[in-house]
Amino acid sequence: MERQMIVFRILETKNKMKHKFSSLLLGFMCFSGTIVKSQDTTAKILKDTDHEKMVWFKQAKLGIFIHWGLYAVDGISESWSFYNEYLSHEDYLKQLSGFTAANFKPKEWAKLIKDSGAKYSVITSKHHDGFALWNTNYGHLNAVSHAAAKKDVLSPLIDALKEKELKVGIYFSLPDWSSDLYTHFTTSKRRYAIEQDPQRWQQYLNYMNGQLLELKNNYTPDLWWFDGDWEHPPEAWESTKIRTSLLKGAPNTIINSRLTGQGDYQTPEIGVPVYRPEAKYWELCMTLNDSWGYQQTDNNYKTSQQVIDIFVDCISKGGNLLLDIGPKADGSIDPIQKERLLELGSWIRKHHKAVYGTEKGIPYEHFYGPTTLSKDKQTLFLFVRDIPKDGKIVVKGISNTIHRAYVVGNGSILSQNKIAKLYWNKYPGISYIDLPIETIDTYYTVVALVLDGPIELYSELNGAVEQN
Repeated sequence: MERQMIVFRILETKNKMKHKFSSLLLGFMCFSGTIVKSQDTTAKILKDTDHEKMVWFKQAKLGIFIHWGLYAVDGISESWSFYNEYLSHEDYLKQLSGFTAANFKPKEWAKLIKDSGAKYSVITSKHHDGFALWNTNYGHLNAVSHAAAKKDVLSPLIDALKEKELKVGIYFSLPDWSSDLYTHFTTSKRRYAIEQDPQRWQQYLNYMNGQLLELKNNYTPDLWWFDGDWEHPPEAWESTKIRTSLLKGAPNTIINSRLTGQGDYQTPEIGVPVYRPEAKYWELCMTLNDSWGYQQTDNNYKTSQQVIDIFVDCISKGGNLLLDIGPKADGSIDPIQKERLLELGSWIRKHHKAVYGTEKGIPYEHFYGPTTLSKDKQTLFLFVRDIPKDGKIVVKGISNTIHRAYVVGNGSILSQNKIAKLYWNKYPGISYIDLPIETIDTYYTVVALVLDGPIELYSELNGAVEQN
């Protein structure tokens, strides 16, 4: 994670020098006034994904990401703190004595996640530092044998999530910077190059695949969330073999795009895509403050309004939000993080009809704000962030008859008025819908427009009137 680190990675290889040039070119084009969309990342995902297995994912809308590991002890930057040489690897590992999980209550975590409105959760089974949360038979760094916790903390959490009928995602780092078998150690130190010692690399793959099979056999996750694939090409990781192995006997398992070329969905990070991603399925992973893991000095938490802003933006573009929390080393969760999840969940429960199972909304040219559509496309949901200055919201270019307009979660029927609609012109007119002040929600008011059939958007350019 922590994408600011891409600066270091760009400088590391010739391949990434090319990316640096592209970034400079992008900056120049933006400076010169040219509007540039981000590069297409759909090449990282499969074109023939089984759409049936993706149904629950597309309908879920919200997942909770959990970054929990050694880094929570001192509240430092995950595995990157030693990789970037902010401190030595030896000092980083001193945190093992502070990872106690003494107040870890997996059932309370699962309840909090359920109450947030999430339908799935993704937990870091092992970050780039190689510290495993379960009792693995591989490697030399895990919560049972090497940390103060002296127990498996992954299994009880996964059991608790399943009890709450939440889908389970497992985050797994392909790199392990602590393993002597792995190529990379820190930003300035490499142990070896694959082409120089292929036997050692094969030993690393055996170790990595051994852990993956443990996780698969122990937990049968619904989703695999890979990370770190940038350090080697997919051929080196043997990405195709990984996918084949993980899907054997579990064909409905979903894989994210960070197993290059083998993923089922796209995973933008931190920034909500300005434009709708081209991928059919996508998920934005986002922190509550500016850190993935717990950092006591990072108090730059997003407000509940901002969290809901981001969530609404994602679902209106047809995507999911994977919202991150970072528990403390003792297993407790910061009260501010709890508050944000519960506030989000309260808003979602009130407006669930406009959230779960919906499709991406209509272009902003038709409504000045985010929207979603019901699965049959006969109900349009309008998300109104602020109080309209004249008490009205405006919809235009919808050819359907609006049978009814009402406030979701409130039930108030709203009156409407149409202008610029003449019998001799195909233009469908502009609809003004009253939104009384007493119906306004604290965060977003959601208005449902019930249509006479699947939505039809008018996009023709009207010329001069030749006959009336």
